[in-house]
Amino acid sequence: MTPFGHCLIMSSRTFCLSGCVLRILGTEDHIYCHSSFSQSMLCSVLEEVTGFKSEGDFQFCSVCLGVLQLSYRDDKETLVKMESPNDMALVIAELVKKEGHQIDGFSLEVSIPQFILENESSLLSGMKKRYESEPWLQERLLSKCVSVKDVLKFAITKPLETLLNTKASASSFRIRLAYTHKMAFGNSVERNQGFKRRKIGTENGLQNVNDESVVANKDCSDYPTNETIAVTGRSSLKVPIDKVSEPCHLVYLCYRTHIYLCGRYLKYSRNVSQTRWIIDEERMGEASVEEIIGSNILPMYRGDNYKFHAAGREDIDVRMLGSGRPFLLEIQNARQVPSEETVKEIESKINGLENKLVGVKNLQVVGSQGWTLMREGEAEKQKQYCALVWISRPLEDEDVCSISLLNDMQILQKTPIRVLHRRSPLERKKIIHWMKIERIAESSQYFLLHLCTQAGTYIKEFVHGDFGRTQPSIGSILGCRAEILQLDVTDVKMDSF
Repeated sequence: MTPFGHCLIMSSRTFCLSGCVLRILGTEDHIYCHSSFSQSMLCSVLEEVTGFKSEGDFQFCSVCLGVLQLSYRDDKETLVKMESPNDMALVIAELVKKEGHQIDGFSLEVSIPQFILENESSLLSGMKKRYESEPWLQERLLSKCVSVKDVLKFAITKPLETLLNTKASASSFRIRLAYTHKMAFGNSVERNQGFKRRKIGTENGLQNVNDESVVANKDCSDYPTNETIAVTGRSSLKVPIDKVSEPCHLVYLCYRTHIYLCGRYLKYSRNVSQTRWIIDEERMGEASVEEIIGSNILPMYRGDNYKFHAAGREDIDVRMLGSGRPFLLEIQNARQVPSEETVKEIESKINGLENKLVGVKNLQVVGSQGWTLMREGEAEKQKQYCALVWISRPLEDEDVCSISLLNDMQILQKTPIRVLHRRSPLERKKIIHWMKIERIAESSQYFLLHLCTQAGTYIKEFVHGDFGRTQPSIGSILGCRAEILQLDVTDVKMDSF
């Protein structure tokens, strides 16, 4: 006896679960899953519908590979045979509890080998050939096959809802049953051997296909069978169902889809990189923005890991001030989802760190669309800077005036020498939207340059010219040597953030 009925001996070497015959024939309402539908009733219905009689000892179903018999090999290769879907639901519930997930719903997913679908196709094809004149078969062919996935999910969902005390829904928390079978790969390779690739004509040209891949029966487009697999100039391809000696291998997975937090960060130190920076096993800088923010947020979500994404980056010796730089933190497999109040507490905690290296603004949880918004805004953003500049001659009033009159000036920048080792040698057109000079008291050769530029402009090179690789530059405009001593980013304009 199996959870979904007896096995049928389809031939001397093939066994088929009676429930598989019923679902392939499109039996509605999952009747074979109901506890009230007894073994004897199932056999009676099966005999009435197909004329087959159940007999023989337990064997793994050659169609579903033991999936609907609730039999499988676990991660230790131990054979597991469960009596009912309730037993499988109990295993899943214990795993969720062990992982410590906080849930308010769940989405159940099942993945099965492609080979199961091919077996279903072969079984239906064989039944068509044997019972093509039977009225009951003609009626059943109008019904859609009930998939292995749907049967299993239907059987497990209700007891799982009871055990987890929550409802199945379109939740970010996923329970996944991943079935694999060594037989699936072997048969796939074997069937592909001996078929030559050929070209067939299409309206738009030529297309490469395998000889066995041309499907002809449009009525069965959603459910291919052996009869519909036609080969030009050859007889129909037959895929026999072999006896199965081993069930599928099953892995239970429970996880939460990525959670995204967005905000803006500020970097107050000139010795902090944006991300962790290691060269020849030696750390560059005293810390990173990524680590400071991530290490304070991850424990609150009890996630496996995190990924840090930012709208551009500044050099390690450049401060990020003003409105801050937009960032997105991706939390992987969070076991807890803090409230909005807790998120604000995390923000306060980061801003209250003693070293005062990094701060955050407007920290909040967003959906996956946050990633799209960041990428869209990154291409359009403008950035404002404040640079401490030295020139080789005294600054004149005329210089201050001429610089302030340059609006939406286009410059050409070749890839800077300092980054040529890691970036392609390209020439880029960039826009300097506006500039103004702020004098420094009691200093004739030092001044602050405030400017707004298009995203991706190399500011250091725009000041000193990079040996003529950036044209024009502050040095060429003023007609003297110019050097940048310090640089701060003061604003990153992205409306979406």
